[in-house]
Amino acid sequence: MPHDHHDHDDGSHLDDMTARVMALEKLLTDKGLVDPAALDRILDTYETQVGPRNGAEVVARAWTDPDFARWLEQDATAAIHSMGFGGRQGEHLTALFNTPERHNMVVCTLCSCYPWSVLGLPPVWYKSMPYRSRAVSEPRAVLAEFGLTLPEGTAIRVWDSTAEMRYLVIPMRPAGTEGWTAEKLVPLVTRDSMIGTGLALVPDTTGPDAEGQAA
Repeated sequence: MPHDHHDHDDGSHLDDMTARVMALEKLLTDKGLVDPAALDRILDTYETQVGPRNGAEVVARAWTDPDFARWLEQDATAAIHSMGFGGRQGEHLTALFNTPERHNMVVCTLCSCYPWSVLGLPPVWYKSMPYRSRAVSEPRAVLAEFGLTLPEGTAIRVWDSTAEMRYLVIPMRPAGTEGWTAEKLVPLVTRDSMIGTGLALVPDTTGPDAEGQAA
C-alpha cells in the first residue's frame, strides 16, 4: 500500500463525503463566497502546524510529567482539554501508550474518524480503503510499508475510531533524550507516530552539537 502523503491518488476522492465537500466548495467558490487560495492556506496551516503540534505537546508533556501521563491514561479527554486542546462536544479521547511489548495503531474502518483537535486534518492515506481494510487484517505488513518493522515479540493492537471515540497514540520516548525539556522534545513527535504508523524521531547524536542535546 503506498503511503506517500502527498503525491499518490488512492481513490479516496470517490467516497461520498469527499464528493459532497468538493461540490460544496465549488458552489461557494462559484458564488464568490470562498477564495480557494485562502482556503488552501488555512487547511495547510491546520494540517501541518496547528493540529499535529498540539498532539506533540501532549506527548512531550506525558514524557516529562508522570502525573500528567497518569491523568492522560485515566482520562485523556480531561487531560487534553486542560491544555486547551478540545474536540467537539461529546467526543471522547483515549491515549494509547506504546511499550516494547505492545504497539498501538489507529484506523477508522467505517469512514475517517480522527482526533482533529490534536492531529489536525487526517492524511489522505488514512481515509483510503486500502489502509482502512488492511490495517485490521494485516497490520504488520502495513507498518512495514510505512518503513516500520517491529520485533516479532512486539504485539500490535489496532484500535477502530468512531464518531464518539478518537485515539491518540503516545509513542515511546526515544533513547538519548534524558533530561530534555518538553519543549525540546516536541519536534521529535511526528503525526504518524501519534497514529501508530511511525515512531518518534531519534535525536541526532552525531552532529556537531550532539554533546549539548541532552543537556
